[in-house]
Amino acid sequence: MTASVTVRVPAKVNVQLAVGAARPDGFHDLANVFLAVGLYDEVTATPADTLRITAEGHDVDRIPLDRTNLAARAAELLAARHGIEPDVHLHIVKDIPVAGGMAGGSADAAGALLACDTLWSTGASRTELLDICAELGSDVPFSLVGGAALGQGRGELLTPLPVGGAFHWVFAVADGGLSTPAVYREFDRLTAVTDVPEPTASPELLAALEAGDATALAAALTNDLQPAALSLRPDLAATLEAGTAAGALAALVSGSGPTTAFLAKDPESAAEVAAALLRSGTCRQTRVAQAPAAGATVL
Repeated sequence: MTASVTVRVPAKVNVQLAVGAARPDGFHDLANVFLAVGLYDEVTATPADTLRITAEGHDVDRIPLDRTNLAARAAELLAARHGIEPDVHLHIVKDIPVAGGMAGGSADAAGALLACDTLWSTGASRTELLDICAELGSDVPFSLVGGAALGQGRGELLTPLPVGGAFHWVFAVADGGLSTPAVYREFDRLTAVTDVPEPTASPELLAALEAGDATALAAALTNDLQPAALSLRPDLAATLEAGTAAGALAALVSGSGPTTAFLAKDPESAAEVAAALLRSGTCRQTRVAQAPAAGATVL
């Protein structure tokens, strides 16, 4: 058996998040255009006497280090399917913002799944791994796949999308987090007396991605959860305004927030926007990253 396996897995930004009305099962149908960005967590799997989780890096005091961690659940589900014990030490190096709407927990689950699959030589097919990912959560399959994709259903049914160039992003990390279920509840409250349309992908946005056209992509960015996130965290509006004033082509809340995302025209502009956001005092830190990025990768 291999001594240890390390997998690198990217963060994501939703360049479109169209949300339908709540379904009977409590989930929402989505048209969710994912773009993987070059901020990464690393998950290392090492044989152990029992399943345990350790972590280092940004805000690790805010993630569970027991079997409620999605990475631990990924190991358990894979082991159960193959009739083995999930005796593994999973060490997570965090660089993706925690509870920031960038799928850090989902990334760790996908990373742990691939790391354990490689460590244990299970021979699981890509389809089996994606099935386990979907069981773990709506964002986990994309964390495995990376690149760009349209997520439908509750986000787990993926269609890869072509991307014609690099996009430059700035992420402003807020103090505190936002609970994704709480944001969806607020979305339901805000839309309770309206007819919520069926979510569909924007043809203009998909064309902008394929062309690698940052200006066209900026004009098409949308997030149906943004009003709910701003309702729960009104302070994020000042961050969005600061980034736009600094020259960002567009600004939006990333996923369910509270991280905010800013599309820049080039690396120089991204650096300027990041510096201006820090000077504004409206965020805790800024991160600059390029997209698209590869999905979960064994190092």
